[in-house]
Amino acid sequence: MSLGSVLTAIVTPFDDNLAVDEEAFVDLMHHLAAHGSDGFVVCGTTGEASTLDDDEHLRVIELACRHRPPGATIVAGTGSNNTRHACHLTEKATGLGVDAVLSVTPYYNKPNRRGILTHYREVSAATDKPIVLYNIPSRVVIDLPNDLLAELAQIERIDYVKQANNANLAQVDGLGLYAGNDEIFARTLDLGGCGGILVASHVIGEQMHRMVDEPARRAEIDASLQAVYRAMSVTNPVSVKAALNLLGHRVGGLRLPLVAADEAETAAVRAALESVGLLSPTPAGVTG
Repeated sequence: MSLGSVLTAIVTPFDDNLAVDEEAFVDLMHHLAAHGSDGFVVCGTTGEASTLDDDEHLRVIELACRHRPPGATIVAGTGSNNTRHACHLTEKATGLGVDAVLSVTPYYNKPNRRGILTHYREVSAATDKPIVLYNIPSRVVIDLPNDLLAELAQIERIDYVKQANNANLAQVDGLGLYAGNDEIFARTLDLGGCGGILVASHVIGEQMHRMVDEPARRAEIDASLQAVYRAMSVTNPVSVKAALNLLGHRVGGLRLPLVAADEAETAAVRAALESVGLLSPTPAGVTG
């Protein structure tokens, strides 16, 4: 099955008490679907999954499945460095009706190759849905080299990889390829990949989808969006929540240990949004 080309790793909105704002989540999901997103990765890094308890985590997945925009796909983040916990979340998400699960490489405890293979065999047994591997060594310490990805692809239901190690970006037999960083989205499409699991698509989703629809102009469009990519990647999801709040979307703050963008960080985000015409230039002498 196709999961779509522009999958937005959607933020989790919080209210003033930092509880999940369910209405704001559903509203944002529908807004993004109307502006370039083919589907959503929920409860990923950008969704602050690491600070959601299991009840909240599964509730957000339930909301996404129950209120999905027509035609949108839902990919649930269900990874953990505890294999039992990863299997539990994967089984529960499957029962809620997701189209696929995103399973990050186990972090902190640094399993060896045999441990990684065994971990994913167990995760595969917990679902009948496609599994998207998530290789992000900048966050989890260990890397999945392409030869290991090829071996993991032999496990039933492991069908895709979200590649967030730019140096590893390549097609791997048996795996559909998704860009895990916005700045390699165009390269991934050029390689014949499926698309990207993206952050900047919260604010420039239509422009990013044009790179799928207008391949002859892909390089030109990509070059015009570089400032937004850079601004959104400074601290994820701090920058994207700042951008959404500047644009009038109700997404609230962040749970500790993440903190809201400061004045300088907000100014950088604002400048990036101004550069693509999403905000009017700030008058001289005015900040915030």
